[in-house]
This record gives sequence, structure tokens and C-alpha cells, in this order.
Amino acid sequence: MHKNFFNATFGLSLISFLLIACQKDLKETSVKSQVKDDAKFSQPGTPGQLASGLGICFGSTTGSGGDLFVPDAQAGVIYRIDPKTGDKTTFVSGLPQLIPEIGLGGITDVVFLGGTAYALVTVVDDPTFPTGQVNGIYRIDGPNSFEVVADIGAFNIAHPPTGFPIDVATGVLYSIETYLGGFLVSDGHFNRVLHVTLDGEVSIFRSFGNIVPTGLEVRGNQIYSSQAGPVPHLPANGKVVTFDDKSSAVTNVASGAPLLVDVEFGRGQSLFALSQGDYSGDPEGSPALPNTGSLVRVNPDGTFSVIADGLDRPTSFEIIGNTAYIVTLTCEIWTVDNIASPPLGH
Repeated sequence: MHKNFFNATFGLSLISFLLIACQKDLKETSVKSQVKDDAKFSQPGTPGQLASGLGICFGSTTGSGGDLFVPDAQAGVIYRIDPKTGDKTTFVSGLPQLIPEIGLGGITDVVFLGGTAYALVTVVDDPTFPTGQVNGIYRIDGPNSFEVVADIGAFNIAHPPTGFPIDVATGVLYSIETYLGGFLVSDGHFNRVLHVTLDGEVSIFRSFGNIVPTGLEVRGNQIYSSQAGPVPHLPANGKVVTFDDKSSAVTNVASGAPLLVDVEFGRGQSLFALSQGDYSGDPEGSPALPNTGSLVRVNPDGTFSVIADGLDRPTSFEIIGNTAYIVTLTCEIWTVDNIASPPLGH
């Protein structure tokens, strides 16, 4: 596989976990110099570890009962995690796993629609490494039962992007979010957001230049997306943007944190984003330097304020009440309390 797959078109590569054993010396995060340090305003708690030892993780969601659901790409499993105790149980197993021979693939995210869970699976099949598996959305029917509802890999092969090189014809699907009775899916390799119906119909919802869309959040008809930006993932290119289904305009909400991987609303109108941290750049496509990630809050003037830093390569987060639950690449889960300030935070 050509190294171009791991450069500007998809900075947060799914083989990044293979580089964990080859960590560089830690260096002090530079995020504080990129964003406003406003601790007095938010008074967040110190990050604390809730769970560890799950596997390789990218996405997460919350269920109707308030539990966390975290997919493990390495094992092909989705775990249910008690947000109070960190205790985990297996919600579903047997889903496609990452492919050891190429170090790619597996479940990247999960979401609930109408009480049913849907898993997003990517890079488990491609013309360059055919396996017969499906890249797309899987409906979870039981602890060992699931069904493919959308073959996004086939759609991507039939509808490739233009304007930048690609190396994985089926795309690299990163996150899934419910939207008007269906789903939105971000593709960090094809630089676009797809719309998928429950009947499996796939269409292009938004196409972008080389900006690497990652996390998604929805408020009504308005969509919010985090962008990692092209290599070398400069802070100026780490953005939260918003758009809808009626206008071609994409509006910048905030920028200034490197390698953004997720975005979530907290209480009220408070909006937060997750920075994986300072890009290591060795080799291209590797994750951020360890312990340089941060949780940031979006300010009205389009900047970010640091809520918590020193995070180790975070990949997604959820907000329950006024607490952020942050998932890392190595499947640790960390909590940060009191993330929003009064009056909305209490």
C-alpha cells in the first residue's frame, strides 16, 4: 500500500495503533499556546481514569439508559460500560475485526437509532486486499447477531472523489451520527460526509477539499463536524465547521487546535471539541505525540479554551450531564467533570 494513503488525505490512520510501541519521547503540549487558557471560567476537574485494557478504540456513543458503548476494532466487539463504575460487559461480538496482515480495519463507531444499535465498519475489504467482508453500516440484532444494512464500500468504489489522490478505493469511514431518520457518515480518506438511509441507500451529502473530516454532531437540521486538517495538521487547520442540507455554505465555528477528531454539544449551547494533539510526523499518518491531546471548548469569538490537556491520543468523547468521557486510541476511558460553567453547567 502506498504511503500516500497515510498523508494528507487521512492523517488519523487506522494503523496508528501499530506505532504505539515506537513512541517518541514525550514533549510538552503546545495547545495552550494555540488556544485561550480560561480555567477560571470553566473550573473543570482533573482527568481521572474510568476504564482501561479494552483494545483499540476510535468511536463511542451513549445509550438511552445512560451507559457508554465503545467499539473495539481489534476484537470486533462493542462494550457496554457503566459510566459510574467503569465496569464493562460485551454488548455484541463477532463483528469484522481489523486485518492483522495489513494492520487495518474494524469497527470505528457506533450509534443508536430507535433503540437499535448500528456499527460502522471500515477497511475490512478493498480491491487491493479482497476479503469478501463489507465496509459499511451493520445493524445489531443481538449479542452475536447483526446484519449489513448499507454497503458503503461498494458505493465508494462506484463514486470515487476527485481533486486529491486516494489509495483505499472503499474509503476510510470514521464516524456515524443519526440524522432525520437515517445516518451521516464521515469519510476521512475521501474527504466527504455521506447520507445513508435505513434501506441502505447511500448518497453524497457534502464533499470537501483536503480537510480530513472526523467527528460529527447534529442539532436539528444543523450538522457540526470536526476537521483534522491536512498533514502536518497545523492548529490553524484544526476546525469545527457547520452546515445543513439546504445550503452549500460551510461555516467555520472555531479553529486553532491540532488534529481535531470529535465534536459534541454539552449542556445548553456549550460546544466542545477533542484535539488528539501535536502531530508527530514520523511517519506520515501516525497519530499525535503521546500525552499532547486536549479537550477544548468553543468560544463565541471562534477560538478554543483548554478544558483539560495532557491526554494520550484521544479519539472520541461523549458528554453525560456535565462530565466528558474521553476514549483514547488504546481504549482507556478518562473522565473530566464540570466541563461547562454556570449557568448552563450546573
